[in-house]
Amino acid sequence: MRFMRPFFQVMLRWVKARYAAAEEPAHLRSGRWGEGVAVRFLKKHHYRIAGERVRVGRHDELDIVAERASTLVFVEVKTRRNEQYGRPFSAVNRDKRKRLSRAAVGYLRKKKLTPAFIRFDLIEVIGAPDDGRAPEIRHIENAFTLDPAYKLWW
Repeated sequence: MRFMRPFFQVMLRWVKARYAAAEEPAHLRSGRWGEGVAVRFLKKHHYRIAGERVRVGRHDELDIVAERASTLVFVEVKTRRNEQYGRPFSAVNRDKRKRLSRAAVGYLRKKKLTPAFIRFDLIEVIGAPDDGRAPEIRHIENAFTLDPAYKLWW
């Protein structure tokens, strides 16, 4: 049995080295940072965070699900280093709004929720994690409505 311990230690080192996670790409790291900034902003403005990076189904994800009063708010976060190529809001096109609507309805069904009101907000975060400056944050409430292809059942 004594020879087994060194063997397992060597095997464990080999497995860790072989299957070590690669460093996260910069655009994903920036997006995660922007979502963190957005969560802190929402908490500061008296929102209750119900979920972050919520997966709904195989393809859909909601960046932030928050509550304020009797409204359930689905928040999409767009992070950009600068506005050289336009506002982050412009990246939320019709297809993205439809996917967010599908994810929101899926979330409500999955959790069996029937809130009095739902709303889709967008938070633009302008800056970078390694910038050293405070990011510019813009909160666009009621940025778009539920896509007409989806209906609420209550």
